Amino acid sequence: MTEAPLSALFTLLAILIVLSAFFSSSETGLVALNRYRMRHHANSGHRGAKLAQRLLAKPDRMFGIILLGNNMVNILAASVATVIAIRILGESGIWVSTLVLTAVILVFAEVAPKTLAALKPERIAYPASYVLVPLLKLLYPAVWLVNVLAATLLRPFGAHKLSAQDSISREELRTLVKEGGRHISLDHRQMLINILDLEHGSVDDVMVPRQDIVGIDLEADWDEILQTLETSIYTRLPVWRGDLENMIGVLHIRSVLPGLTQGLLQRDTLEKAIRSAYFVPEGTPLTQQLLEFQTRERRLGLVVDEYGDIQGLVTLDDILEEIVGEFTSERGNRQRLMRKLENGDWIIDGGATVRMLNRRFDWGLPVTGARTLNGLILEHLESLPDGRTSLRIGDHIFTIVDMVDKRIRKVQVRQVR
Repeated sequence: MTEAPLSALFTLLAILIVLSAFFSSSETGLVALNRYRMRHHANSGHRGAKLAQRLLAKPDRMFGIILLGNNMVNILAASVATVIAIRILGESGIWVSTLVLTAVILVFAEVAPKTLAALKPERIAYPASYVLVPLLKLLYPAVWLVNVLAATLLRPFGAHKLSAQDSISREELRTLVKEGGRHISLDHRQMLINILDLEHGSVDDVMVPRQDIVGIDLEADWDEILQTLETSIYTRLPVWRGDLENMIGVLHIRSVLPGLTQGLLQRDTLEKAIRSAYFVPEGTPLTQQLLEFQTRERRLGLVVDEYGDIQGLVTLDDILEEIVGEFTSERGNRQRLMRKLENGDWIIDGGATVRMLNRRFDWGLPVTGARTLNGLILEHLESLPDGRTSLRIGDHIFTIVDMVDKRIRKVQVRQVR
């Protein structure tokens, strides 16, 4: 090397600095890759993405080949720069070469290429993988030896072998969806978030309370039953005899519609059209119940407690609306009447679920206790209110407007400014 012309030494030094920049940018680019986008590209047949995925699958080997190559070219570059400096400046050139080469490598082989790789990871990492994968095969014995020595040194500190961590928690996935921004429309983003949140809800959160169930009592007058069928806004009605606990089953109005429209429907025909009831244990997660509806080919279930007493009614539409929002006219008529006043306050039915209010208005009301607004207010008051009572929960003031039979029917809600 000492006999080589200066032009050849400068050329070699430039090549070594370029190689150093290559290894530095490759490391940052591979680490900065979006793993899920890379996996999508790999599944689409992108060879560079497949090679990058192979490297990241064993990060200890990836870092080993990159650092081995980077240190080799940097040390060789330092030797070449020293030779050049000595031949030009003599012995004093050693210090000059150290200072100059440090600045050159820092700017051109570290900061600049790593910044570019962080900004454009795919444009750097994918092409670099074409070089690193064959290089890893070629220098694998040296990489293996370096990794073994490093692992031996780290073992007393409880360090384990590096492995790629591609698993993601539900909350992390929720954050990714929320930050999807321009890649996913707002409506679709909200649906995905609702699906993730479905795991936290149960049938108790969306069911129609027992006192609001609309159905047919077979012991009622026939004219009253016909009027219920003719005016019902629901396509399926629970049927009982005398009392709700004596549940017979569920009637699909479509099955008796011909006779009903022609005025020929008879009681025995109606009873033959009743299908057996499907009971759902209270506390069943919404995700599980959605699958149960699909498996059993049912759209309506009666929620019962541990003693078998009916607590409410849940439908497939109730669960789907947790994902896509309200979409049926039935829900609009049955679900809680909410009316906005001119001053910005809301008049809300006491039976409205806390979960629904939080989702619709983003109020952040506590969901660990009571399920409905009526229950939430009674839980905070710890007694039955006497007349018009107000209380503050979080950032809202709730004023009881109407009560019937110890049940809060209407509440005025005002946000605290």
